[in-house]
This record gives sequence, C-alpha cells and structure tokens, in this order.
Amino acid sequence: MNAPLTPALESEFAAARNALEAGRLDEAIGRYAAALAAAPEVFVARLHYAYALETAGRADEALLQYYRAINQAQARGRWRDEATTAPALRPLVLHAMGFVDAGRRRRFEAAIAPWLTRLDAAARDRLTRCLGFYLGEIAPAYPDPRQRPKFLYYPGLPTTPYFARELFPWYAELEANTETIRAELAAVLADRAQLEPFLKIETPEEVPKYLGGGPQGRPAWDAFFFYRHGRRYDDNCARCPCTAALLDRLPLARIPEHAPEVCFSVLAPGTHILKHHGSTNTRLVTHLPLIVPPDCALDVGGERHVWQEGRCVTFDDTFEHEAWNRSDQTRVVLILDVWNPHLGAAEREAVAALVTAIRRFNRESGVIGED
Repeated sequence: MNAPLTPALESEFAAARNALEAGRLDEAIGRYAAALAAAPEVFVARLHYAYALETAGRADEALLQYYRAINQAQARGRWRDEATTAPALRPLVLHAMGFVDAGRRRRFEAAIAPWLTRLDAAARDRLTRCLGFYLGEIAPAYPDPRQRPKFLYYPGLPTTPYFARELFPWYAELEANTETIRAELAAVLADRAQLEPFLKIETPEEVPKYLGGGPQGRPAWDAFFFYRHGRRYDDNCARCPCTAALLDRLPLARIPEHAPEVCFSVLAPGTHILKHHGSTNTRLVTHLPLIVPPDCALDVGGERHVWQEGRCVTFDDTFEHEAWNRSDQTRVVLILDVWNPHLGAAEREAVAALVTAIRRFNRESGVIGED
C-alpha cells in the first residue's frame, strides 16, 4: 500500500494540473517533476506529466514517462482494459499506449539496424520476428509446448531440451580441469562467507513458491558467483584463479549488465528447485557437475538427466525445468551461460544490441523488467 499524499503534495499536483490545463507547460512540467520526485507512485499524475512533455515537444522524455505510468498502473490492476480505466482517462491512456508502442519500436529498430545488412534473408527474418514477439505485436508459435521464454524468444532455432555434446568443442578443456575446479570449490565451501542466495526471495513466506524441502532441513539454494548479470565478481575470481582463468577462455554469452551468469550452484540437502522457465532461448545453460550425491537430478521438459561428476550437460532453460537434491549431502555444479550454438556470430551481436537497448530503455524509464 502506498502512503497517503500529504496536503502539500496534493496541492502541488493540483497546481501542476491547473498549469497544464492553462497551457503553462514549463510551469506544469516543473511542478510535476518536483511532486513526482517526492511521490513517484502517482501514475495518473505521471500520465499528465508525460502529456505535458509531449506537448512541449520533448518526445523522448514523454516516451519514458508514458511507459513508466502505464507499467505502474497495470502493476496495480489498472489500465488493463476499458473496465479498469476511468472513462475520463481512456482517451489519454489509449494515446499513451500508442505513443509507447511506436516509440519503443523506433528505438529498438535503431539498435539492430547496423546488423540487418550483415545478415542473410533468413537471419533478418528471425531477428525482426524476435522484435515483433518482444513488443507483443505478434504471438509466438512455439515449436514445443514445453517452451515458454519469460523475456525474449528467438524463432527459427532448432528446439530441444538438451543439446548434443558435439556442439560444444570447449567441453573437453572444461571437463579436463574438473579436479582443479573442484579443489578451488573445496576452499570456498570451507569458508562460505562469499556464498549468497541464488534467488532474491523477499520473505520466508515466499520460499515455497520457488523451493521445496525435505526432512533434511530448511531448503537452500546458494551460489558463489563469478559473474552475475554480466558483472564480474573480481574478489571471487581472485579466490579461484584457475577457474576464473578457464572461464576467460570459454565462449560465454556476454551482454553488458545482462549476461553471463556463472557460479558454483550449491544445493542444500533435501532442496527441490521447483518447476520454472528461463528468460531466453538465445543463450543456454551448461552445468559442470562437481559434487553429486545419490538421488540428485535435473528435469528439463519432462526428460530427466542424472548429473555425472566431470561430465557437462547443456540445456535450454526456457523449457519448464526443475532440479532436486534428495540426499543428505550438498550438491554443487558449476553453472555457465553460453550462446545458443545455432546463432551465427552476427546474430549474437544483434541480440546483444537489442537486449542492451531494452535494458537501457527500462533503466531510463525507471521500469524494472524481465531481462
């Protein structure tokens, strides 16, 4: 619940609205900006602020504010359809939605434009359809009903829960260094100060939505990150220098502020990671199993895989998947984000440019999205 507005803020929003209606755009914009800085959750005021910016010819700023207002309203169950939109606001809300649709397409098309000339016709079609899916302009027809990307779907790629080993020639070096990596893992497990929860779960009541437990005790999924959201954890890499040097030689999926995610994934005894879907099929998840007690497994799309220590497995996590450790010991795998091998080099660069543009737009608008 949002705190009620103070009388002073209510007065400031009213003054901003009066200035807008009187055509005093500079005054309206200044008042709205100041009041929204103090009460950023007032989405109706943000809608009018965006309209003032648009009317003043500040289209780029208006786009960001319209988008934020729409997201704030819809997060509260408003502006989802005619019934959830106040009649007096409907014309402006519909205008804002059209403005946002056109503006986002324009920005994201500009981001991928340099790569379109480098792609063949089939790849250009895949990339442009990917953008259309993301913008909600066309509905994706997934080739496998088990697949549901939460963020970005790239069409036209071979679809399978698990991927053939032959597609990853770098497996050989990674697997050959299993003992070296495991020795550095042992030092991490002996001093767990740098472990952190893999999932950012806000309250204990939310844990059962993501993790199941057994009689062994409280479920826990922890991680020792080498990279998270594309950011290198320098201190952790220094603690495991051989592993870090090896990672530097691997073809990880690299997108600034987005990928890769690389970590020792530590699953406590009795913990069950419940069924869920990943973000995008443009990147895959590789596991190098390091400590695998009995009765531990991964299930992707209903196909079970039992980890073997020192033997990599790569899967598409946009398929519904789950994992469990039903033993009374800790299970650890090294998790790596890698590019889908069916994407060509130019397509990877185009995807990176698109994701970067999406992240930048969301950050500038103050909206946190699934990216």
